Amino acid sequence: MRLVIMGPPGAGKGTQAAVIASMLGVPHISTGDIFRANVSQGTPLGVEARKYMDAGEYVPDGVTNAMVRDRLTHDDCRPGFLLDGYPRTVEQVGELNAMLSSAAQHLDGVLELTVDLDEVVARLVRRASEQGRSDDTEDVIRRRLEVYFEQTAPLIEMYRSQGLLVQVDGLGEIADVTGRIVSAFAIED
Repeated sequence: MRLVIMGPPGAGKGTQAAVIASMLGVPHISTGDIFRANVSQGTPLGVEARKYMDAGEYVPDGVTNAMVRDRLTHDDCRPGFLLDGYPRTVEQVGELNAMLSSAAQHLDGVLELTVDLDEVVARLVRRASEQGRSDDTEDVIRRRLEVYFEQTAPLIEMYRSQGLLVQVDGLGEIADVTGRIVSAFAIED
């Protein structure tokens, strides 16, 4: 199965992606992990990405696309994958479609974890406090959420129109959310 997981910061994407990928026997591919691996290994793409990351800027689509393209060629991706954090732009959706098409593959679905924004803000503020991240104030968190929705709204609509979007309530106990995802995608656990 080839899936993309989407949702705002604090929706539990990473937690659910790890559980679902394990159930499916496919890799959980996080763009953050790909960036860190390329940077730590000093690959040419990692050196390029580091320039942007060190400046606090987004890594450009070209670099991100190249890293994802390379990762999807690994043997563990043959039976499928769960992408987390990619695609984030309409251009990246097109690039992912081209990557899959060139390998005679396609996406099986796009999971969007939906959440109550006030609940997520409270969760992220609590997490920031527990982790000593004083820069993650409620205002900063709300702005990150606004940016997320501005950037991803077109992707959500694009995937909905393609019949790939499955929305699942992301609030509640981890096992309950996992159960909803398993039901929505008819995953055998």
